[in-house]
Amino acid sequence: MSAKQIKIEKTNCNFERERLIRPFGFKGGYLSELWQSISSLTSTSESTGLGLGTQSVLWSDASVFTSHSESGGNALMFAMTEFALKRAKELAFSNPVELLEELVPQVHEYGKKITNNPDLRLTFALNSLVGVDNAAWMLFARENNITNFDDMIPEEYRASLSYKHKKLASIPLMAYAIPMDEIKDAVEDGYFFLKVKIGSDPDKDGDREKMLQWDMKRIEEIHKAVGSTRIEHTKDGKIPYYFDANGRYDTKERLQRFLDHARKIGAFDQIAIIEEPFSEEDEVDVSDLGVRIAADESAHSDKDAKRRIDMGYGAIALKPIAKTLSMSLKILKAAHEAKVPCFCADLTVIPILVDWNKNVAARIAPLPGINIGVLETNGHQNYKRWDELLKFHPCCSAEWMKTKDGLFSLDNNFYNQSGGIFKTSKHYQSLVAV
Repeated sequence: MSAKQIKIEKTNCNFERERLIRPFGFKGGYLSELWQSISSLTSTSESTGLGLGTQSVLWSDASVFTSHSESGGNALMFAMTEFALKRAKELAFSNPVELLEELVPQVHEYGKKITNNPDLRLTFALNSLVGVDNAAWMLFARENNITNFDDMIPEEYRASLSYKHKKLASIPLMAYAIPMDEIKDAVEDGYFFLKVKIGSDPDKDGDREKMLQWDMKRIEEIHKAVGSTRIEHTKDGKIPYYFDANGRYDTKERLQRFLDHARKIGAFDQIAIIEEPFSEEDEVDVSDLGVRIAADESAHSDKDAKRRIDMGYGAIALKPIAKTLSMSLKILKAAHEAKVPCFCADLTVIPILVDWNKNVAARIAPLPGINIGVLETNGHQNYKRWDELLKFHPCCSAEWMKTKDGLFSLDNNFYNQSGGIFKTSKHYQSLVAV
């Protein structure tokens, strides 16, 4: 795709704090709110792009979360967003991937300084850049008279986005505090691909043996409650389990004990994915575990994704809404070339960002054993004012936004309007209006 150079002349940013219904537990910690950042880029030709990002300090670097107050960690990430916007004014770009490649190392180094953390995870910087990157894509589209998602994607990334699913399974998140009755209700409502958080710290003392016992009890309860349910969207007709450990397992032996318990209770064959069992610093070969291990936080970049694939990881969790669309395209391309499947996971994002994620999920190959595409989205389970957030979406009444029988139905309107991402939200625009 030939595109002109874009020079950024003005930038602005703001944020909104969104409270959660209840403490949201993972990685042994709990969130009470999520900050939504809003970034605006205006070019020298007076085109403007607006971009949103959901900040998740606990997910992107748990060490920052534990060493600061919740608001303090969020403020540090937002400071990195503002820094990126200032740097962007000094740059010209022909597509947003180029801009991101310029910004990431600078923002990462700045983040190390302000967090006083020389080992700051790259994902923390990427999370701070999501709104900036989305604004850059919108500015790029306006400068080049592009009005749909397919035309916006540079040619080199299109082969990995060749599907057009008519349906996506909506994956709900079952965090530590979700009661069993809600899990059973979700399955009765048609949700069939369950993402279950494992790796709890039940007594807040860091004891991994207690963690393992808690996890084994949790999956046994879930399997007894819903494991025998029969569905039409998997090749074996059974509910698939998606366990997310967020790097909480310290040894391969401990994970093997978890898997042995899954075999004992008859749940092993229904494990579709175990996501990020080990800390990224633990470079463990996982090719002999007998289940598909997915990389999430550890696949910061396309280079990291290739490294994980070499270690036997059999899937990559894509997070355009957490690591930027630009970086996700690079990761997706690397995985596609290695014939490793990807799927789109959530960050508990707001409705507009769900549709940014949905545009990617709608176009990637289905996971092995599953007949349709999948998309994790759990904002409706966690935000206090989800119904109000829906109204901020420019296409808030669109059928593609609704979940019925655990599925999103993607009609021609979804593809023609690219999920509404090219339309500007009046609410968020008002927060950065000068």
